[in-house]
Amino acid sequence: MDLPTLLAQPLALPSVPRVVALLMSALAAPEPDLRRVNQLFATDPALAARLLQEANRPAHGAHRQIAGVAEALALLDAGALRALVASSAVGTTSGSVPGMNLQQFWRYSVHTAKLARSLAGLVHHSPLAAYTAGLLHGLGELVLHTADPGRMESINTLMRPLQVRRARLEQHLLGYSYAQVSAALAERWQLPEVVVDAIRHHTLPLDNPSYEPLAGVLHLASWAARAREAGMDEREMAGSFPGEVGVVLGLDIDVVLQQDPIDWRVPPQAEYA
Repeated sequence: MDLPTLLAQPLALPSVPRVVALLMSALAAPEPDLRRVNQLFATDPALAARLLQEANRPAHGAHRQIAGVAEALALLDAGALRALVASSAVGTTSGSVPGMNLQQFWRYSVHTAKLARSLAGLVHHSPLAAYTAGLLHGLGELVLHTADPGRMESINTLMRPLQVRRARLEQHLLGYSYAQVSAALAERWQLPEVVVDAIRHHTLPLDNPSYEPLAGVLHLASWAARAREAGMDEREMAGSFPGEVGVVLGLDIDVVLQQDPIDWRVPPQAEYA
């Protein structure tokens, strides 16, 4: 299946059941706590994507493209938010997307977003754009597994979805990777170009003729989150650290891991509910 055919498929990205339930409860209040609503949307890649897509519609009259959840919430009233959440596709079981461990995927996406936000501040880039890029960059993997589960399961036997070199394998076998799918979706949702470019080029940020620092930031954040999910020890992490990207950004492995908001002492499965 080529990329245009893939993107033409119906799209139903699963949301975190607990987040959906908490949002419905929060939005049922006469005066919803927007800080709480913001926190919840920012932990669910699919809901955040739908929120940003809605906020970037011309009907809402934004004077610029909306890059973050907080900005999007300022444009929509509680009724619109309730409708958006109520219509979300809820991933209720680990089999909702064949071949994907959704709990792991959601956890990985949030960890990548948090680390990208921290690293962006060090290189004087927008933490808001970095968080959004980190949260949404992996959605293409869900689309691939939903649209062509048989082919993706075959690829999974060679390498699991969140392994560090996964994008290279997909590029070799499919002609594109989850990154191109995610970027195409972000472009369709009218997200800012800097976010779209970061997502599109984050797997090989130095191969982009017009280098985008945010792509490098996302590359490092994704590497760290994937390394953790793979259970790498210090030696393995040192051996796999993308040093060339780090040099361009002025960030070495120690700086990256010092910024990491994840408690590496806690087993991954115990940290994300």
